[in-house]
Amino acid sequence: MLQQYCPSLTDYVRLPTREVKIGDLSIGNGHPIRIQTMTTTDTMDTKATVEQSIRCIEAGAELVRITAPSKKEAENLLAIRNELRARGYNTPLVADIHFTPNAAEIAARIVEKVRVNPGNYVDKKKFDVIDYTDAEYASEVLRIADRFTPLVRICREYGTAMRIGTNHGSLSDRIMSRYGDTPIGMVESAMEFLRIARSESYHQIVLSMKSSNPQVMVQAYRLLVRQMQDEFGECYPLHLGVTEAGDGEDGRIKSAIGIGTLLEDGIGDTIRVSLTEDPEFELPVCRDIVARYPAIINGNTAKSAITNTGTNIANTGIGPLPYNPFEYKRRNTIVVGNIGNNHVPVVIADYSDNTTLTPQHLQQIGYTYDEQTDKWNISDGAADYIYTGDSLPGFALPGTLQVICNYPTWLHAADQTTHHPYIAEKDYLTCDIPAGKLHFAGVTITDYTTDYRELFARLKTASGAVLIVRSDSPNGLKPMRGFFTLLMQQGVSCPVVCGVTASEDTADKLLIKFATDTGGLLLEGMGDGIMLRNHGPVQNVQVSGRTYLEVKSNEQFANNTAFSVLQATRTRISKTEYISCPSCGRTLFDLQETTAKIRAATNHLKGVKIAIMGCIVNGPGEMADADFGYVGSGPGKITLYKGKEVVKRNVPSETAVNELIGLLKENGAWVELAN
Repeated sequence: MLQQYCPSLTDYVRLPTREVKIGDLSIGNGHPIRIQTMTTTDTMDTKATVEQSIRCIEAGAELVRITAPSKKEAENLLAIRNELRARGYNTPLVADIHFTPNAAEIAARIVEKVRVNPGNYVDKKKFDVIDYTDAEYASEVLRIADRFTPLVRICREYGTAMRIGTNHGSLSDRIMSRYGDTPIGMVESAMEFLRIARSESYHQIVLSMKSSNPQVMVQAYRLLVRQMQDEFGECYPLHLGVTEAGDGEDGRIKSAIGIGTLLEDGIGDTIRVSLTEDPEFELPVCRDIVARYPAIINGNTAKSAITNTGTNIANTGIGPLPYNPFEYKRRNTIVVGNIGNNHVPVVIADYSDNTTLTPQHLQQIGYTYDEQTDKWNISDGAADYIYTGDSLPGFALPGTLQVICNYPTWLHAADQTTHHPYIAEKDYLTCDIPAGKLHFAGVTITDYTTDYRELFARLKTASGAVLIVRSDSPNGLKPMRGFFTLLMQQGVSCPVVCGVTASEDTADKLLIKFATDTGGLLLEGMGDGIMLRNHGPVQNVQVSGRTYLEVKSNEQFANNTAFSVLQATRTRISKTEYISCPSCGRTLFDLQETTAKIRAATNHLKGVKIAIMGCIVNGPGEMADADFGYVGSGPGKITLYKGKEVVKRNVPSETAVNELIGLLKENGAWVELAN
């Protein structure tokens, strides 16, 4: 069984995949990474769907997906397609199918691509646990083949492409009973359908492994690549996305972590950013993510395909992998102060450009000073350290906040117990640091193959050392991963803070840069802290007239982003998490407005996960590991869940938010806001 999942873990090389034609559009085989979205209109409203599709196409969508929950919507795809073609728009259309094979068979004769979900296309999900014998299980797979094969044959006849789209939250009872709620189960769910298609000599297939948890998503795609390569000796194109990512800053960060981590490894042929916003606003985010990676036509820059190299990294000289890329395990480190081992990753705020620091500046990173009581109020999103460069704060700091300053400045600090020296790599080997003193060594990675033997030797003997590692590469994840690999191979166990310095010109691009370069490392268990810095002013960003990202200062922006990245990677929980699906034609209430209301009422509930799902297709299964769920069950009606258990059915949408708050209170998850 292959242990590697991409051509190179340290250089950007696209994964070679089959070429799939979707209308006139080619996906895979090194063609540019395609961007797409999904309409939110009622599919039976031809005019609204056409007009929204046009807005999406003009915003850059190369494919437009439309829901077809029943035969009538599937049939109306013909009217939508004809009207778009009459207006001069030839962008391929994708029919989104879940529970209705008949609708898929109709749509496959009309549009260029159909999407089916293996978890609910033939199987059902009732959360039953079934103990299958091998013979019974094989019989169920034959039943799936009987129901799925007609669609395969129609697609082959009409030249229609297909996406086999597995979702973490909608694995069938059959898959769950055998494989559990796991990435392996997601892979096998798709592979069953892929094997059936291959048996019919049908190969116009794209696959996806979506989850609202980026960690699960990344592991599932890696396992799928390995399984396809091991079983077939080739890979099919991959559609990337974090499902139910949410809206605003959190939705963008979660999407960038999941999608960006895979794209860094050359995995992914088309992407969709699933935001709880109008679909045309997903496309600029898609473009910003894809712009980080060179377009490769016909695979002409691909260095190699995956080969059976055991645990070796192809195209590098750094030897066997010292970690398992298919599961999360945090890198083992020593503990230095409150950093490393079982401590949550720390956040360091960079104030080195500010030589006149005041108490008011600390409000930007979670500390508010009350002059009347002479006390500091500390939020859950408060930075753990500040880096002040060549200056020292001229006022008494909150007791939990510690200072990092440059070594010559630290020598003059009045309190060297709460102030800690930062030493650049070029000076680190010669600096005189008291034994056991917490100190920070800065390393900038240009090339992970640099000779670090002297540095590593010092780190092994220097008690109190914490590394702050940055890469000056536009795409920093791979050089940083190479450096972490060297650390583990050489037995260097000091904690490491992942640093990123960026100069992107928009907030969206900064979020993507920060989230991808650090999030991918955190998903692999690499990193005991995070330190972000951006140059130049960052402006507020609005979507549909609503400010989704309020920027008060560079420091505030970087601090909030750091905590959001840690939250999205599930490495440090500091706020409420929302699992919110994008609107589509199935949505049974105003999803954007409702999400905003629920956020406003509950965003102080640290660590509580609330799923907000527009319809039963996206819940309860798609709620994954949410603590509470708010799911559309009919026009103007809501069903409330605790975990995956129905608590209240058919709650009027006018009162459902208050009913949700009542449910939170009944289960001890509610905390009253302090006055």
